[in-house]
Amino acid sequence: MSHKKSKKNPSDSTRASVSNEMAKPRMARSARIGERNLDTARIPEQPRTTMPGTVDEIIPASRSTQRERVQIAVEGADRRYRDLRIENILIDENGEDVRLEKGAHVEVTIAAEPKKSR
Repeated sequence: MSHKKSKKNPSDSTRASVSNEMAKPRMARSARIGERNLDTARIPEQPRTTMPGTVDEIIPASRSTQRERVQIAVEGADRRYRDLRIENILIDENGEDVRLEKGAHVEVTIAAEPKKSR
């Protein structure tokens, strides 16, 4: 009982994914980025994150020219950046004015502007 292993031909040992990659023309990274930016079907999204928060307190307007503000405690943020203060005038999906109440649960979304190439 001899168990002979068949020897593989070294030319067949190249993986299919490597062969596919090698079939494409070589392109510099900057050229790939430029090609991706010119693609009109691609819709770039802004980098963003959403965190839960709770309305801690409502700060009344100190002057008639100022508006009422709310302080929101953002969960998961660093201690220094946990409290946000915004004006307490929001607009809902129907275009109506809405005000936040103390203890209301909110979601805070932070979005960054996309980097513009020159």
